Formats: sequence, C-alpha cells, structure tokens
Amino acid sequence: MGLPFTSDQFFGVFASYNRVFVVVVVALWLASIGTLAFVLRDPAHRSRTLSLFLGVLWVWNAVAYHALFFTRINPAAWLFAALFVVQAVLFFRVAAGRHIEYFSSAGWRRGVGLVLVAYALAYPFLAIALGHSYPETPTFGVPCPTAILTIGMLVSVRDRLPLVLATIPILWGFIGGSAALFLSVPTDYVLLGAGVLLTLIVIWQRMRPASAAR
Repeated sequence: MGLPFTSDQFFGVFASYNRVFVVVVVALWLASIGTLAFVLRDPAHRSRTLSLFLGVLWVWNAVAYHALFFTRINPAAWLFAALFVVQAVLFFRVAAGRHIEYFSSAGWRRGVGLVLVAYALAYPFLAIALGHSYPETPTFGVPCPTAILTIGMLVSVRDRLPLVLATIPILWGFIGGSAALFLSVPTDYVLLGAGVLLTLIVIWQRMRPASAAR
C-alpha cells in the first residue's frame, strides 16, 4: 500500500489525541449540536454562523490533529495541516462577506445534506459499534467526520457552489475515504461516497446554466 505507518500507529494517534483532548472532543460535539439547532431555527444568521463554525473546525483539525499528532507518523500531515488551514481561511472569508445558503436546496439534496450532517455527529458512536475500541477510535472533530459534516452542508446549498470552497473537502473525501479500504475504517465509506457526490454536483452545476444549477 505504501503507507508510511502501520494500522496500530494510525489508531494510536487517535488514542493520544483523545486522551489529551477528551474535554474538547465532548465540547466540540455539544457545540456542534447547539450551533446546528440554532441556525436551523434562525435562517437569517445561518450563513455567517455556519461558515464561522466550519472555519473553526477546520483550523482545529489542522493544528490539534494533523500538526500535533499525525505528523508523528506521517510527514505528509504537514501538507494536510496546510490544506486544512487554507479551507478554514476560505470559510472565514465567506463568513466575512459572501452569503452561502446552507440547507436551502429543495428536494433530495437538502435531505442528503442533513443525513450526512447527522452521520458526522454519530460517527464516533458508529465507529465504536463497528469494532473500534475507545480511545483508539476517531471521534468527532477529527478530519474524516469534519469532512463529512462539511460536505453535507455544501451538498445542501441551493445555489452554485464556489469551486474553491468545494475542492479541499472533495480531495479529503478521497484521501480520508481511503482509510475505509486500507485501514479498516468502515465508517469512512460514507466519506468516500460523499466526496464522489459533491464532485458530481460541482461538475453538474458547471455543465448547466447558473439559473438551473439549483
């Protein structure tokens, strides 16, 4: 496979991360539920609040997971950390200016987006149910559930998605989703599928007139 680390080392990173940040992990999960409940009831503040929220999650992943822990077993994690910082900056820029209508699409895309968001929140419990023992399990706030959550929100956007905003989540859909195949993380099959779905939506939107890309 050519991976620079073993399966035991990979899951050992999660164990170290969870032991250090157990309080933060719980706080991020609760804050995520609270933020989503707030914006679903208050559409006027949805765009800015969710963009800021996603920016915080991506920069947290860059520093607390990739830079502090994953770099210990994979030098490429420095590149991943940089990509996650870039994605965080993109969301912060959206929060400061551009309006993104999350959960505004009619029909199946809104439904799929909500399902992916719910799946991301349930991710750590599903990982444990499928055989990963705590603390050697990915919890909420690490890259793969964060990417699933992000893709769910982007899928649910009614208007044409900015390509620059979708590129890194799609890329991580394939990089992180490979864990399902190479490292026996079955919960990441959904990430892989979500990356494919967002790719198809972006391509479809660019093949159709802007007024029809809804």
